[in-house]
Amino acid sequence: MPAMLTLHHAPTSVCSQKVRVGLALMELRYESRMLNLQAGDQFEPGYLKLNPDAVVPTLVDGDLVVVESSLILAYLDREHFSSQLMPRDPAGRVRAEHWLLRCLSIHAAINTLSFSTAMRKKILAEKTRDEIDALAARFPDPIMGQKRKDLILNGIASAYVGQALVHLRRLFADMQDELEEGPWLGGNRLGIADVALVAYVDRLDRLGFSGFWEEEFARVGPWLDTWKALPAYSTGIADHLPPGSAEAMRAGGSAHWPELQTRWTGLTETRAL
Repeated sequence: MPAMLTLHHAPTSVCSQKVRVGLALMELRYESRMLNLQAGDQFEPGYLKLNPDAVVPTLVDGDLVVVESSLILAYLDREHFSSQLMPRDPAGRVRAEHWLLRCLSIHAAINTLSFSTAMRKKILAEKTRDEIDALAARFPDPIMGQKRKDLILNGIASAYVGQALVHLRRLFADMQDELEEGPWLGGNRLGIADVALVAYVDRLDRLGFSGFWEEEFARVGPWLDTWKALPAYSTGIADHLPPGSAEAMRAGGSAHWPELQTRWTGLTETRAL
């Protein structure tokens, strides 16, 4: 009998969400090991042995440890789902694999907008400056620690926000192009690229930032709506949201939308020149 899959994850982590969506689509059972990121569970020595970067999720399959959410999705699809989510044709497969690779920069952009807006407000209300410094110092990668501190202290004035907007504009432009072929990225069949991106787009929607795509990239909204109607979306994302967290996140994000919209419009106009 195959070993039970074990997933170390967190309720609202976007990378945890996308792997849970994948597990639900593939109808794979797993043992859940939930981490409290606010309490620092990701920095515990036992977890760092599994994931030295102190991030979630981490998948354990027997003696094999798999980290990085896109790699986990590809592994699960290949080893436990007969590669049903990966396109069969070479061109489609290359496009899908490129989306998985791009998730590193896309995730960084989502992380930036989350911690410079809604999450920043909560952290500033709960932690002193010394505690914020201590939190940054716990990151195994010192640059990531400095980024987190910069986002908390400077909010959307942080230079990381401008970088995030550039990556997001490319994301939505490319999604718009691919969705011309059908309701899913690359055509009429739900694939691994759709699974890899849903939690990121959903996070922006929950922050009140759907204005990024509503006018210029109008195919993105229906794509997300189609996802929301699937049971895997509820199982992987909606069912894990703590009570009241959705309202707090939208309120915390929406307060910054007017300024972000101005910057987004300026970026659009600059790219159009």
